[in-house]
Amino acid sequence: MEKIINVGFIGNPNCGKTTLFNAYTGANLKVANWPGVTVEKKEGFTTYEDQKFRLIDLPGIYSLTSYTMEETVSRECIMSDEVDVIVDVIDASSLERNLYLALQLIELGKPVVLALNMMDIVESRGMEIDLHRLPEMLGIPAIPVSARKKTGLSILLHAVSHHSEYASQGPFIHHHKGMHSEHRHNHHSEYAMVYSDLIEDKIDALITLITATYPEMDNMRWHAIKYLEMDKNILDQYPLAGMEQIVDKSYEKDIINQKYDFIEEIIDEVLVNKAQKAASTERIDKYLTGKWLGLPIFLLIMAFVFFLTFTVGDWMKGYFEIALEVFSNLVSNGLAAVHTSPMLTSLIVDGIISGVGGILTFLPNIFILFLALALLEDSGYMSRVAFVMDDIMSSLGLSGRAFLPLLLGFGCTVPAVMASRALENKRDRFKTILITPFMSCSARLPIYVLFSSMFFGKYAMIVCYSMYLLGIIIAITTAFILSKIDGSKATHALLIELPEYKTPSAHTIAIYVWQKIKDYLTKAGTVIFIASILMWAILNFGPHGYVTDISESFGSVIGRLIVPVFQPVGLGYWQIIVALIAGIAAKEVVVSSCSVLFGIQNITTAHGMTAMVASLGAIGFGPANAYALMTFCLLYVPCTATIATIHRELQSWKSTGFILLYQLCTAWIISFIVYHIASLF
Repeated sequence: MEKIINVGFIGNPNCGKTTLFNAYTGANLKVANWPGVTVEKKEGFTTYEDQKFRLIDLPGIYSLTSYTMEETVSRECIMSDEVDVIVDVIDASSLERNLYLALQLIELGKPVVLALNMMDIVESRGMEIDLHRLPEMLGIPAIPVSARKKTGLSILLHAVSHHSEYASQGPFIHHHKGMHSEHRHNHHSEYAMVYSDLIEDKIDALITLITATYPEMDNMRWHAIKYLEMDKNILDQYPLAGMEQIVDKSYEKDIINQKYDFIEEIIDEVLVNKAQKAASTERIDKYLTGKWLGLPIFLLIMAFVFFLTFTVGDWMKGYFEIALEVFSNLVSNGLAAVHTSPMLTSLIVDGIISGVGGILTFLPNIFILFLALALLEDSGYMSRVAFVMDDIMSSLGLSGRAFLPLLLGFGCTVPAVMASRALENKRDRFKTILITPFMSCSARLPIYVLFSSMFFGKYAMIVCYSMYLLGIIIAITTAFILSKIDGSKATHALLIELPEYKTPSAHTIAIYVWQKIKDYLTKAGTVIFIASILMWAILNFGPHGYVTDISESFGSVIGRLIVPVFQPVGLGYWQIIVALIAGIAAKEVVVSSCSVLFGIQNITTAHGMTAMVASLGAIGFGPANAYALMTFCLLYVPCTATIATIHRELQSWKSTGFILLYQLCTAWIISFIVYHIASLF
């Protein structure tokens, strides 16, 4: 059987690596976590000329220096036997910034192929890359591709297939104008990256020492360089006696500077007409990343996103509601025709269909939201938002990197909490995990849409948008207070490459949105399905068995016990309390629970919402209560999946418990304030 070639896709963030990976694998990929860590791992398979390839999409990184978990995972993976060939995806329009990682990868001693992506941007700037000179200087194939247009894909796999047989790089043709070496070895014919005579002498001496100590070690030159850089992982893993006689200090800065000197030499030789045409990106960024306009523009863009979510989403939702109502009536009539027992009919119609179906009607709103976020991300704009927020995050005692998890929180809190692993400081990680759940995830959107539509009419969109702003304000305030308490200041500024603006890839957008929609549907078919059945059971059974009056159910008993706690915040209704408790399983369950609790089928339809408003009005629940409810849903404890993720990241039930208690107390206090202020109007 022919061997499968394992290919590791690596590159700087925003270089188009994932788009290229998706172009090969499509939606047929497997997503999991790397063993022992919470870094996402994507794998897929593709075939070229009867040769099968296993593709591994590694985290986007800037270097192989192991400061963050992503860098550690990428380095360990490509050094292991799991990867046969490394494909370094380079943003050709930012060649200078991308070549640093390429030089590090070449030094690993494994087969490396450069995938020069975004060549169309290079051409639009009036520049050209000498595709003959670049391989001569680096000693590896350099293949122009377009992940977005899906060009060059076959030739890249062709190069990977043939290059997998050759671990050594070369031949090298270096000119090195004005540079003269007295070194006893002609390393310029052996390696792409050659250092000063002083460093090369130390590398040779270290290789001799390593050979005597660890004769079985692979790629001794790379390890020698790591010893010179005082790399902690290598020093711990391979202690080297006598090293201190050679390495009198850390040469990391010298090695970095000499790498960039070589990169400058490469750019001078391979990039033609470098300054011929100014990039339109720089002109746009004067506004989008400006000191005064950057943040207001971001807020306006997000406001427009929610405008689309409501207008287009609600228009599409109307058809879902009609379909749900027809389906519900058909099932109800069908069950009556076969003389099904009232209890079973209630379970199916009032429990399952009403609960799960009510959530599915919000699918158009969720679709519009994720589509908009995907377009912003793939266009290159979201990186600008992180850049704009860097100063604000620093003033809150957080690294600029902390904004990236917060940004992810608008989609789903689980990956947002996991993204905090990119923060080096444990204190920063804890603070970021503490405030991330205050970002309004997509699961809360159905609650906002339902209650704002019922009680605020034409102002529903503004009320819904205010929830997102309130979450951001609470998160910022919390971070600010904590920074004053512990006196912390930002220790690591945000280092982020701002990619070129580009037309989003329809293929990449489709895969991203489908994955999110699939997750939503999966949740509706599992967590919400089970929660709807449990909720029905709690409301239809009491101390004396099956009941037809829910005021005699277990749910009523539980809710009434807690009513005094929620009375001051305008939520002293046992039905609302039971819905909030159910919402801990998944925030969408609050909507389906209300449907079951108040006995209203198809709660999201115009008729259902009218009936719901009437039922709530009968118990004294009005607009102020509704706003307090939305506020409480925004701020109180996150879903069980998020709680599990927080514990997994922090490895402490004590810290997890503190976070949950803080969020619950914050929800109560802010809802109390909101309710009493809203009551005045």
